Amino acid sequence: MSTIPPKYVSTTNACKLCAPLGASIAFKGVEGAVPFLHGSQGCATYMRRYIISHFNEPIDIASSALGEKNAIFGGGPNLKLGLTNVIKKYHPTLIGIATTCLTETIGDDVSRYLNEYAREVNDPALLPVIVQVSTPSYSGTHMDGFHAAITGLLDSLAEKGTPNDTVTILPGLVSPADLRHLREMMTDFSLAPVILPDYSDTLDGPALVSYQNIPDGGTTIDEIKKTGGSQAVIEFGRTLADLHGGGELLSTRFGVSRHCLGLPMGIRETDAFVEVLTSLSGCAVMPAKYSAERGRLIDSLVDGHKYISGKRAVIYGEEDLVVGLAAFLSEIGIKPILCASGGKSGHLAEAIHAVTDGVLSEMPLVREGTDFFEIAEEATELSPDIIIGHSKGYPLARKLGIPLIRLGFPIHDRMGGQRILHLGYRGAQRLFDEIVNAIIDQKQSASPIGYSYM
Repeated sequence: MSTIPPKYVSTTNACKLCAPLGASIAFKGVEGAVPFLHGSQGCATYMRRYIISHFNEPIDIASSALGEKNAIFGGGPNLKLGLTNVIKKYHPTLIGIATTCLTETIGDDVSRYLNEYAREVNDPALLPVIVQVSTPSYSGTHMDGFHAAITGLLDSLAEKGTPNDTVTILPGLVSPADLRHLREMMTDFSLAPVILPDYSDTLDGPALVSYQNIPDGGTTIDEIKKTGGSQAVIEFGRTLADLHGGGELLSTRFGVSRHCLGLPMGIRETDAFVEVLTSLSGCAVMPAKYSAERGRLIDSLVDGHKYISGKRAVIYGEEDLVVGLAAFLSEIGIKPILCASGGKSGHLAEAIHAVTDGVLSEMPLVREGTDFFEIAEEATELSPDIIIGHSKGYPLARKLGIPLIRLGFPIHDRMGGQRILHLGYRGAQRLFDEIVNAIIDQKQSASPIGYSYM
């Protein structure tokens, strides 16, 4: 039977967020930085709402606040005035400018505006570092904006300098808990990490007596400069093959050894990460702490296998998170039957095949550039036992009457999204326990008599 293509293309409840939002999160991982959106005020408000609801922290995002007349005459005056106000109020060390749909559509020459601004100020030496990235939402997802910001920071700041003993790690959009764990792991392997971005404190800080305009923490500008002399760069992302991103920039421009890995979720992908750390550190074996964590994880997989073996899962979210989940689920006995993302890298299917080949007897359906209307249509026919992804999948899980394991960004209907540990053996242990208990709870709740023992 032939399929008639639709006469129009529309998106219903997108499985992605906008590119400037991702750039804003990345810039928040730099010490003393203020994200600045060149566009309408509504863009900054929308992004602040999503970031605050997930991280439960206050966040300021500056805006050039363009109106109707600026769409005709250009946004240069608003951009310059906005920069002046941000510098006076916040005294930042860096301003990260991300463009929006409006300014990209009218063709604002942001680089020219910034050159004019530098000439117009009384003392250019007092200006903070300004990094500008092009992030129109109609050409990508929040992950495209995130990676663009990281590449922009390295392009503007990284220097060749003297080779040093640092190891640069580009983790992608992971949780503050993940960032802290990555730093702990690298330190335990006697490595000196430069994590970019590092918003583990700026977006998950302690309670303070008074409000700070710019929270403490973040990767310092000096650390970013030193990345050009790092002994290696580790970049997480199996779908980044064609992306001219930060890892490739450090490799091609400065000759830094690049290691492109999948997110270390589960045993096999974490083993690959640990193998690189072992090689870079010169350690003969991994530290005993991680051998013990790995052993406890394997023991728990044996204990819980009978509860989840053969269960079927729908997973969605950022492409590389979906790949990491597919790798993890396949090794614990759960079949990922639908892997979906709003991203359009063109590499999602091959990446999922790479991490599940030889483990799954049948490849899952893979959908790139999809939305929740399409995910719901296919999921209803596939009869999954569980759904894994961020909070936007709750209506589908409720409709199907199955558990939703909340993971990724954004999580705005539960506490603690910023403290979810996904990575390493420890993160796999936490995720495994949550999945098994969700399956047990579903079965227990559906029992006509109820029971108290597994």
